[in-house]
Amino acid sequence: MNRMEKNIDILLVEDSETDAELTLEALQRGKLENAVHHVRDGEEAMRYLRGEAEYSEASLPGLILLDLNMPKLDGREVLRRVREDERLKEIPIVIFTTADDDRDVLESEGLVANSYMVKPVDLNSFLSAIKQIDNFWVRLVAIPPN
Repeated sequence: MNRMEKNIDILLVEDSETDAELTLEALQRGKLENAVHHVRDGEEAMRYLRGEAEYSEASLPGLILLDLNMPKLDGREVLRRVREDERLKEIPIVIFTTADDDRDVLESEGLVANSYMVKPVDLNSFLSAIKQIDNFWVRLVAIPPN
């Protein structure tokens, strides 16, 4: 399978229903054929990644799109836990958040986020940002199999 045909699952960790819907719409517009699974907070993300409870049949994603500011367990803690887990630590993580703070960027890089993108506020720019994530992380970069 060449890089353009790789089929990875994507885990979208996003508490904003509006942002989640826009992200899913942008991926569909880009004719993404990968499965996208949406969870609404960090605790649910960790259950999904560990295959716990309702996620016992879930496969590991090949990419995580992670919001930082969420209820229950924030994205920084999810990132920290994923990077500390031998089974999960190699999954690429793109921080996609409204937080436009240099400290967040530095902390995320220190926790080994693969990239950090600030969510644009206007619709066309938001859709364009998702397309860029799709083009780079799903279509271009070779991601090792789980």
